[in-house]
Amino acid sequence: MKASISKSEIKGKVIAPSSKSYTIRGLMCAALAKGETEIIHPLSSDDTEAAVNVLSQIGIRVHQKEDSWQVNGGNFHKPATDLLCGESATTLRFMTAICSLIPGKCRLVPGPSLAKRPVRPLIQALRQLGVNCSCQGEVAPVVVDGGRLNGGVAELPGNISSQFVSALLFISPFADGGVTIRLTTPLESKPFVLMTLDCLEKFGIKTNYSKDLTEFKVSKQIYKPTKYKVEGDWSSASYFLALGALSGAVQVENLNPESWQGDKIILNFLKDMGALVKIDKNSVTARRSRLNAIRADLSDSIDLLPTVAVLAATANGVSELTGIERGRIKESNRVSAVREGLQKMGIKVQEERNRLIIAGSTPKGSAIDSKGDHRIAMAFSLLGSAAGETIINDAECVSKTFPQFWDVLKSIGGEVKINGK
Repeated sequence: MKASISKSEIKGKVIAPSSKSYTIRGLMCAALAKGETEIIHPLSSDDTEAAVNVLSQIGIRVHQKEDSWQVNGGNFHKPATDLLCGESATTLRFMTAICSLIPGKCRLVPGPSLAKRPVRPLIQALRQLGVNCSCQGEVAPVVVDGGRLNGGVAELPGNISSQFVSALLFISPFADGGVTIRLTTPLESKPFVLMTLDCLEKFGIKTNYSKDLTEFKVSKQIYKPTKYKVEGDWSSASYFLALGALSGAVQVENLNPESWQGDKIILNFLKDMGALVKIDKNSVTARRSRLNAIRADLSDSIDLLPTVAVLAATANGVSELTGIERGRIKESNRVSAVREGLQKMGIKVQEERNRLIIAGSTPKGSAIDSKGDHRIAMAFSLLGSAAGETIINDAECVSKTFPQFWDVLKSIGGEVKINGK
């Protein structure tokens, strides 16, 4: 479908949806804890539903009520069919590790976009721990012949995906001799691993780790079921905070200012650009401002690349965004997708391997190919609200993490018309 966006005067309040990352982490820990866990305020989206569906096929019952899910964990069985992970890289990678605990063969199958994203470093690390598993070249499908987790030392790179580290952390408490995880390159997206450690602690799992997060040691332990509350999502909130700075005033509620989520750094980026930002106990307000160019390192917040790029497109001066190379292996090649979209809207952009240089100007409306990538679609809707006469193609892709995005945008003054395929 297409979203046609006219120039908009934005004003209002938005409730940030619950965190996708914390919802899926909570589901994984609940599945590993024998007994009943209640997940409070979970996010319902394509990615979280993929996780629920996969878990249901290996014996984990998830009773979904409107604002809480009851998860009966600890009783795994071999699946009767392939485990379809959709486009959820988090589900595929976390479940690849968890399937190592299930006697018998599990085959995890990706959707078309996910089939292009790497998984081999995780496979190689699991093999070091005694797991019999394989993938096709660098990517899924993945086959795990589970029931054997020896423990020991696993070494893997830290600069491809933090999800590999989190996946190993989830299963490490089941190894009789414990597990040591060593990173051969510095860890990027550190906040996501800190989120995993935070979640593990809430389910009774203790982890020893180095200050630079390059080594982790986990002894044999037992997960404990609990009541697990999911906080608001800073990634989803970032779009509306940026929108306030571009086109009016937006107050985003349901945010934890003390969150481990890396995308909370959007507050720093907005302030550095001169945006008017007010932080309250559980909400943040951003107002239209004259924005200045920024130099931003996105190594630990790569999902903010499209958002910061569209802010830079309207800023005074030339912005430099670095630490962006991993954006090339997301749902799309986000680096190229951002460059292509900005150029269509009349913005001068220079693309390098690990850097984008953006000369701020007055954007003009255009048709944007979202590449089926939710973050590209949402970010360019912000620029469309400022420029007008903008069409976002494949607009339905926002359902991956934020199914209500277009309705929420309309509710605060976004001039949006949704047309069918």
